[in-house]
Amino acid sequence: MSVKPLSPEKLYQVTDPTQFVFETSDELEELTDIIGQPRALEAIRFGTGMESRGYNIFALGPPSTGKRSLVKKFFEEKAIKDTVPDDWCYVFNFNQDHKPKAIRLPSGMGAKFQSDMEQFIDELKNTLSAAFESDEYRTRRRMVESEVEDRQEAAFDKLQEKATKENFALLRTPAGLVFAPTKNGEVIPPEDFKQLSKETRQEMEKRVQSLQEELQILLQQIPVWQRELRGSIRQLNNEITEIAVSSILSELKTIYDAFPQVSEYLVAVQKDVVENASRLIEAEEDGDKPKDEASLAALMSSGRSSSTFMRRYKVNLLVNNKDSDGAPVIFEENPTYPNLIGRVEQMARMGALITDFTLIKPGSLHLANGGYLVMDARKVLTQPYTWEALKRALETQKVRIESPGEMLGLLSTVSLEPEPIPLSLKVALLGDRMMYYLLSQYDPEFRELFKVQADFAEEIPRTLENQILYAQMIATLARKNEVKPLTREAIARLIEHSARVIGDSVKLTIQVNNIVDLLNEANYWANENSTDKINASDVQKAIDARIYRADRMRERYQENILRETIMISTKGSQVGQINGLSVVQMGEFSFGFPSRITASIRRGKGDVIDIEREVELSGPIHSKGVLILAGFLTQRFASEEALSLSASLVFEQSYSGVEGDSASSAELYALLSAISQVPIKQDFAVTGSVNQLGQVQAIGGVNEKIEGFFDICKERGLNGEQGVLIPEANVEHLMLKQEVRDAVADGLFNVYPISRIDEGIELLTGIAMGEFDADGNYPPESISGRVLARLEKLSKKKDDSSEKEPDDNS
Repeated sequence: MSVKPLSPEKLYQVTDPTQFVFETSDELEELTDIIGQPRALEAIRFGTGMESRGYNIFALGPPSTGKRSLVKKFFEEKAIKDTVPDDWCYVFNFNQDHKPKAIRLPSGMGAKFQSDMEQFIDELKNTLSAAFESDEYRTRRRMVESEVEDRQEAAFDKLQEKATKENFALLRTPAGLVFAPTKNGEVIPPEDFKQLSKETRQEMEKRVQSLQEELQILLQQIPVWQRELRGSIRQLNNEITEIAVSSILSELKTIYDAFPQVSEYLVAVQKDVVENASRLIEAEEDGDKPKDEASLAALMSSGRSSSTFMRRYKVNLLVNNKDSDGAPVIFEENPTYPNLIGRVEQMARMGALITDFTLIKPGSLHLANGGYLVMDARKVLTQPYTWEALKRALETQKVRIESPGEMLGLLSTVSLEPEPIPLSLKVALLGDRMMYYLLSQYDPEFRELFKVQADFAEEIPRTLENQILYAQMIATLARKNEVKPLTREAIARLIEHSARVIGDSVKLTIQVNNIVDLLNEANYWANENSTDKINASDVQKAIDARIYRADRMRERYQENILRETIMISTKGSQVGQINGLSVVQMGEFSFGFPSRITASIRRGKGDVIDIEREVELSGPIHSKGVLILAGFLTQRFASEEALSLSASLVFEQSYSGVEGDSASSAELYALLSAISQVPIKQDFAVTGSVNQLGQVQAIGGVNEKIEGFFDICKERGLNGEQGVLIPEANVEHLMLKQEVRDAVADGLFNVYPISRIDEGIELLTGIAMGEFDADGNYPPESISGRVLARLEKLSKKKDDSSEKEPDDNS
């Protein structure tokens, strides 16, 4: 046979510890750069420096490949050089109180403005109290009130004098003011009044009626005088307030003269305070703490409480960059809709929810404005409305705070509508490749907003230079996680394990989470062994313990095979039957196991029936692999006429879905055996896909598959004949466990690299596939000769059967 089994050296790429010039990881320097990401590094450098609109970054790749660290590094390096962004404040809108105004101030000025307005409120209360309690104010107010009182008294005196001249007196009774006739200055009693003549009484009643009309006119004039009094007092209050507020605000206007928004706001504050001076005074007089809850609710709803009313002059400092050095770099770990764009909070007061502009809270877009924002793409997409809100903010370059109900038009209640804030920032999303490609395909806005693709690799070439860098990375992770130093043998074992994790002997994984976990677990076993360093044995113990914790299902499956509940043959020969190999992924643990594949043929129309596909247990890739088999048979044996057979293929005792084409070569071997009637040796297992030309192609999980069949053979007893056929292209992926390598070295187990179906069928049957001779025929005893002879026999039977069929036209 031309195919020879692989030597033990081909089954595992050893890392020689002597290539390292250190003894322990303590001797290695810190690794400051992320290794193996030149493409992603260049993309992030470009995206960070690109100022044009839409050049936000999507860092795509598997977890733990350094996406977050690299984005953070570039953002922070750029941010420290950037100017500190401005502060943002919300203030009361005196024209439309449900639409708070946004004010932009240089960094640090926002906090000062907020503090100055707090001081203004305190001074305003004190100044107004002092002004309205002063002797001057009391004197002027008394003068205004006295003037009205004098007018009232003069009018009543005049009416009283007129009544007296006409012998009438003005009396106050429970029913009101009335006129009564008098005689000699005394009120005439009712009995005496009745004794008067009718003409006299009528005359008196007529004069009373006239006086009563004058009294009514006078009483109607009193509210007018009261309104005039209140107007005069209001004017006096405004005058006093204007003087008091002007003295307080004059300094603030000077300080903030360079900021038009603040200057405009201070003018509005002064005008509002003057217009509401009486309201403030009444609130102070009524007190801020009513005795009962009903009074409190009424006071809050009316805004008469001075402390409540004074809130309108507060400043809500939304973004404070006073203590910032450079631009902000924000990592939003929980990108909910409110956390991203901000929210308007509410307070419960007397069973009702109330709010105002001071309860507006910033989102991460506000906090990162002028800087950089980093988020996990999956979290953004899984939070309701967050993705749409992010796109809208980036497209409009504004942050608009609104509730989801308002955004969707589901709420009709009046709420706050804060003025949108201009937005200028760089956003980086961290996600996997599939998410990036799906967004690119189905969301046209995504390509316009995230133009920079930072693709992170999950592996690096296993060169000597990279192994040294890898050792440095392991040392850095050991220090960061506070584990014991590692010997160079332990580091070499970790490097070998990282190649096994990636499933490639010439590559190393750079997904550091697996390395960090293994470091911590190896440190545990080093502590158990009371050693001051982590040795290679500690690393191996950690690997073995991890496998043991996860492989209960593998043991259960192997037990079923060994008890022959699942039928797998590892000796003898059988026509149309072969051991295929599959891999199961269960969480982070995967294992391989053999599966029996059988083939049967009969006279037919050249179709190959995949029983799994017929019952919908087959995935599309597996179905494709089966269809390729028909292409191979046609190309090799029936290029000029149709095949005269039908074949059935099945994974025996398979009760779940079958996917992938890694068993297509095994299925083809079973077909060739069934057609040629040549038995296949059952002490072999096969993996590898095949194309229509008969070339065996690479597959995944080759290490797990070999080890899965080896474990069964070992339990039943190794005899030196057992082995696995793998694609030749998978040889460089081999990183088999020590037990398999030892068995191969002792001649008890074999691994064969196969490049063509011809090589594999000869190894499995002991008979060559065969090639055309000079006459264009296959050797009769070859597999091809036997297959062709069987096909001709089936074709002849088909022709004989057709001749015996009656002619419908006869």
